[in-house]
Amino acid sequence: MSAILNNTDYVVAIAFVIFVLVLLYVGVPRIVGKLLDDRAAQIKSNIDEARELREEAQSLLASYERKQKDVQAQAERIISTAREEAQTAAVEAKAELERSIARRLAAAEDQIASAEQSAMNEVRNKAVNVAVAAAREVIAGKLSAKDAGSLIDDAIADVDRNLH
Repeated sequence: MSAILNNTDYVVAIAFVIFVLVLLYVGVPRIVGKLLDDRAAQIKSNIDEARELREEAQSLLASYERKQKDVQAQAERIISTAREEAQTAAVEAKAELERSIARRLAAAEDQIASAEQSAMNEVRNKAVNVAVAAAREVIAGKLSAKDAGSLIDDAIADVDRNLH
């Protein structure tokens, strides 16, 4: 046996076997197995939690995508409505402008007609005054007072009929 104890390889092998037997006796494999099982359970729990968080994140993402689509659709409806209102306002403004132009044109035509009538009346009055003055001079030089009076009465009646 001393030859075995002198050989270091055998001593190390025997020490290793004793060490393993002590570890088995103390229950190290059970302790290590329990630690490994606990660690595996913790890893499995972490994986399950990560899976739940992933599913929750996917659910939230889908919810936000739906909300984004809803908001996009609402924005498009608002833009469409605004365009329609702008077009309606433009049509109404154009119609109002046309009505305003028509009113101003009618007022201008009325003013022109009134000015024409006033000018005609003024020309007629001046013509009557010139005719009366010329007749007065002609008549004063050639007619007697009796003939002049009857001629004036006839002219007044004529003017009265023409003006009314």
